[in-house]
Amino acid sequence: MAINCAAIPEQLLESELFGHEKGAFTGAIKRTVGKVELAAGGTLFLDEIGDMPLPLQAKLLRFLQDRVIERIGGREEIAVDTRVICATNKNLQALIAEQKFREDLFYRIGEVVIAVPPLRERKGDPTVLAHAFLRKLGGQGRPKRGFTEGALAALEAYEWPGNVRELENKVRTAAILGEGPLITAEDLGLKEVAEGERLFNLKEVRARAERRAIQQSLAITNGNISRTAELLGVSRPTLYDLMDKYGIRAP
Repeated sequence: MAINCAAIPEQLLESELFGHEKGAFTGAIKRTVGKVELAAGGTLFLDEIGDMPLPLQAKLLRFLQDRVIERIGGREEIAVDTRVICATNKNLQALIAEQKFREDLFYRIGEVVIAVPPLRERKGDPTVLAHAFLRKLGGQGRPKRGFTEGALAALEAYEWPGNVRELENKVRTAAILGEGPLITAEDLGLKEVAEGERLFNLKEVRARAERRAIQQSLAITNGNISRTAELLGVSRPTLYDLMDKYGIRAP
């Protein structure tokens, strides 16, 4: 069960999370089970946890500590066993310093923390992801074989303020509206990068992208060569050649 803590008004968020009893407030014409209770035995995903109001943070902390909830207007404690995953694009440590996020809640939800750097800090990833999105689009728009060298340079030079979603949208638009067999920087709505301004050699970009894509695909398929070749959209002999080229061994 997923809930976006930034998309729901504060007055409704508590009810969405914990549910309410009939007559608990005006408009509560029937008992409603909240997302926390519905996630029993599964996973509760709290997106944009950094936007959760402070009063609700206290109630969430109690649930995480005791694993029980009370519906709004109810007096019965309901035990809930669920895995909780949280995500945020904000710096929670900074919010704690500003007293906008509870420090005790931060340490409760932060048992395992995975920091995902923005796309602009992951050089080589825009190229890998752009090819992945193009394959995912399949037959949408005019058939495309790939990207021009200018497009690849532009992908790597751009700052991506909209992160991965912006990249996917640009590739989708280019695949639908681009007229040539290859997607250009103009198709992507990006500025052409002059030869002297390119961040690094395009051969190096391609090599890094290919090496990383092969390694990731092998990890996904647990070293199954046939499935890896299918995932990458190449033949088995081509995959073997690429693995020899980059010194990659199947796990």
